[in-house]
Amino acid sequence: MSALALVRDLAPLVLAGMLGSAGAGKLIGRGTARQAPRTALARLLRDGGRAALAHRALGAVELLLAAALLAPPPGPLPGAAAAFLGAGFLGYLGYARAAAPGSSCGCTARPDTPLTWRAFVRAAAVLAGGAAAALAQQPWWTAAARRPAAAACLVLAAAAALTALSADPDRRWRTPLRRLRLRITGHPLAATRARTAVPVAATVELLERSRAWQSVSRVVRSALLDHWDDGGWRILQFAGVYGGGPAARPVLVLFAVDAGASLDTVREPAVRVSVIDADSGAPVMATA
Repeated sequence: MSALALVRDLAPLVLAGMLGSAGAGKLIGRGTARQAPRTALARLLRDGGRAALAHRALGAVELLLAAALLAPPPGPLPGAAAAFLGAGFLGYLGYARAAAPGSSCGCTARPDTPLTWRAFVRAAAVLAGGAAAALAQQPWWTAAARRPAAAACLVLAAAAALTALSADPDRRWRTPLRRLRLRITGHPLAATRARTAVPVAATVELLERSRAWQSVSRVVRSALLDHWDDGGWRILQFAGVYGGGPAARPVLVLFAVDAGASLDTVREPAVRVSVIDADSGAPVMATA
């Protein structure tokens, strides 16, 4: 059995894992109702509640397709249906990119993240995987039993690739790596100040009343995603979109606020702002 034949015959297994994970997140995930009104689908349906129902219904469809891809007897219909679903995803993403480039696609029910090229690659993967599954010549369990080592390597490689294409790569692996680097080299917004125990909610409230927030609030597209203290500063991380139209690109907006400041101590806090490209980490804009 050639490598391409193995990929084709194991496509139902890999695709089922991809659809099952995304479907479960949409159908039973606690974030679906919160995220749906912020997606392009809500704009298309003109109602956040209907968008949430549509996301849950799509999650149920994805779970059913995942089960059909895994269950005997094998056949071309589940793969063809998955390919059709992938084509629908691509069409929806094209609409979302044109109509609401700053919104989340809601593809995986992850926390709010702007629409990026990863969403298109995931949709294309569903389309290609469905086509391969429809053309499979033998059940995936037979192919795996005949070449167990190669099958295991292929499945692990596919899982790693899909993880890298996740809608929230920063929370999964980028942010921990950046944090480690910043602790070694020092944060670009950090300075030496005394640590305090001001609640994060109080820092966010103070930030949202500051001139610094008003100057870049048009870029921010999410609630607080992450925070940490560094050298007397509290770093607050948000997702955002910089630019408009075809030139719009996803960014991370970092605010460094005096960790000891609150509404009880200051009216206008010391705030530093840094906007970096979400993919490359390169600075986009910065202001004191």
